[in-house]
Amino acid sequence: MIGGPFGAVRGALSFLTRLPVGYRDGDWIAFRSRPAAFPVVGYVAGALAALPLLAAGALPAPTVALGYILAVYAVLGIHHIDGIADLGDALVVHGDVDRRREILKDTTTGVGALLAVSLVVAALALGGLALAGLPAFRAVGVAVAAEVGTKLGMAAMACFGRASYEGMGRQFTAAATPGRFVAPAAVALPAVALTWPTPTAAVALCGALAGIALPWYWANRFLGGINGDIFGAANEIGRVVGVHAGVIAWTLL
Repeated sequence: MIGGPFGAVRGALSFLTRLPVGYRDGDWIAFRSRPAAFPVVGYVAGALAALPLLAAGALPAPTVALGYILAVYAVLGIHHIDGIADLGDALVVHGDVDRRREILKDTTTGVGALLAVSLVVAALALGGLALAGLPAFRAVGVAVAAEVGTKLGMAAMACFGRASYEGMGRQFTAAATPGRFVAPAAVALPAVALTWPTPTAAVALCGALAGIALPWYWANRFLGGINGDIFGAANEIGRVVGVHAGVIAWTLL
């Protein structure tokens, strides 16, 4: 049995977060066929992960930043980091498409993986430190908008992307069509007003989309399409770029 919209959200929360939501038969299929569930998760998980940022100005900035990065991984888990690790190894390997695909499936952790994970975690920590220097509610708005943007980017990958081979990536791309992107875009649009009247949240959301585009482009060029690891890597990279873009916008605008 295929679940409805609520089943799709339950399936998305179960897959994309560590939140203890109930799971029913059909939720996974409902999630794959309803990409609008991606940005819904962005709002829910982004708001929960941003709670430590409410202490900005009241606690030391490094403490707030630590709270933010711990909350991100407590709420959203670390399984997407595996995509960063595999992408890091695939980036540095010498060889053709088949060799890179082989590396993505390899469970061995190489130097490229260690460097990639370290850079992403450090970049998010520095982004959290920058957020801690903003007014508390502005910081929360940027963090939530970045999370919604990165989930919207994942929805775009599902709707417009092509999978390189059978696996998790193809389960999303086969179930979604370009026309289904209208719904997630509509769901994500209100996030641009989270820092009204400044456009900071809009920049954060667009920055996250730009961050998603980086691994997506690389995968299309060097892997022949996307897979589950690219979805995971894009999620992490999109968040980092979105947060930094939002902070830069607040500083300059």
